[in-house]
Amino acid sequence: MSASRKLFIKTYGCQMNVYDSERMAETLAAEGYETTESPEEADMVLLNTCHIREKAAEKVFSELGRLRPLKEAKPGLRIGVAGCVAQAEGDEIMRRMPLVDLVVGPQSYFRLPEMARAVEGGARVVDTDFPAEDKFDLLGARPRGRRGPTAFLTVQEGCDKFCAFCVVPYTRGAEVSRPADRILDEARALIAAGVREITLLGQNVNAWHGAAGGLATLIGQLARLEGLDRIRYTTSHPNDMDDALIAAHGHEKRLMPYLHLPVQSGSDRVLKAMNRKHTAEAYLRLVERIRAARPDILLSSDFIVGFPGETEEEFAATMDLVRAVGFGSAYSFRYSPRPGTPAANRPELPADEVEDRLYRLQALIDTQARAAQEAMVGREVGVLFERRGRLPGQWVGKSDHLHAVHVHGPDTLSGTFARVRITASAPHSLAGELIEPA
Repeated sequence: MSASRKLFIKTYGCQMNVYDSERMAETLAAEGYETTESPEEADMVLLNTCHIREKAAEKVFSELGRLRPLKEAKPGLRIGVAGCVAQAEGDEIMRRMPLVDLVVGPQSYFRLPEMARAVEGGARVVDTDFPAEDKFDLLGARPRGRRGPTAFLTVQEGCDKFCAFCVVPYTRGAEVSRPADRILDEARALIAAGVREITLLGQNVNAWHGAAGGLATLIGQLARLEGLDRIRYTTSHPNDMDDALIAAHGHEKRLMPYLHLPVQSGSDRVLKAMNRKHTAEAYLRLVERIRAARPDILLSSDFIVGFPGETEEEFAATMDLVRAVGFGSAYSFRYSPRPGTPAANRPELPADEVEDRLYRLQALIDTQARAAQEAMVGREVGVLFERRGRLPGQWVGKSDHLHAVHVHGPDTLSGTFARVRITASAPHSLAGELIEPA
């Protein structure tokens, strides 16, 4: 293959897909592909898809429809679909969309080089197997080169929880944990490339069991790596928050005071129907223990509104839980059925009723998020600066609590920590002034 070939990847969904897209690009680089920001420039377009959100498959088919004129104008263009929609709908994609050359599931993308060679020869290829091999072993070491100051690192994949609304166990497979030594090797390579903050990723990241002691042990090992200043992890399940991990939030100074801990509902009956295997009271007691270990921690969560059978009283219980916890941020969604999941065939609630509940929940969450931001005004925080802002001389970074913070400062801020005094709160961001480098 020519070294001038261009690859465009469009990434949907979660941080794990961002990580996967990076690894796919690295894998195809061995075949002579360089990444581009423009599909018009590309010799190959990959859509790395997510099946979690509403009408995910339909959105992918719509995107493929938009690519049809480009394919017609450029017959040599190769188009692929990767990720969870590919896993769930691979055969249907190939049937409905002749313009698609390859379909690859999230556990098989290490095979992309051979798939690329096959499509160059005129084949159409589908690989949505759950291979026995560890894809991370077969992906090999990550290439050297400078990176930005933050990076994602997948440590765990798959899910054994089988929530009634969720397709992840069927698209990502059973829970698998990467061995600690391989995670640490990848972390060292990221640090050598300039990374100062690593976010550990997993569908149930706190179910990681790649070494004795679980995720708390891994965080402790990472915290001892020279040059790594910040550690985060997402997404967690309440049932996997063990004593050691809770304690780590108190004594591991490099573990940031931010935790995304999905609860989904405040109603015990709805939680049971969702197969969440925890109660609202258990979640509240868990929050108390986490805050006892780290009083300044900012909590985030996920909520599904309008789950089949949810009553107004049960929705009110969700609102009560939100008021009791006081979240710094949260993600809330209308329930939408996923084919093949246990809840998919249950009668849905009236759309206008669900919309009204979602509006009320999001208004409450927005109020709490604004209060959390406003409480930061006047405080000094550490900020890791990642990119330039929209205004001349403006830089944007993230605080320990994951708030976006913008300041005016010199070009030397790129990729550095600095102490910042917060001066104002704006929608979804904070303004500050530099005090000194951290």
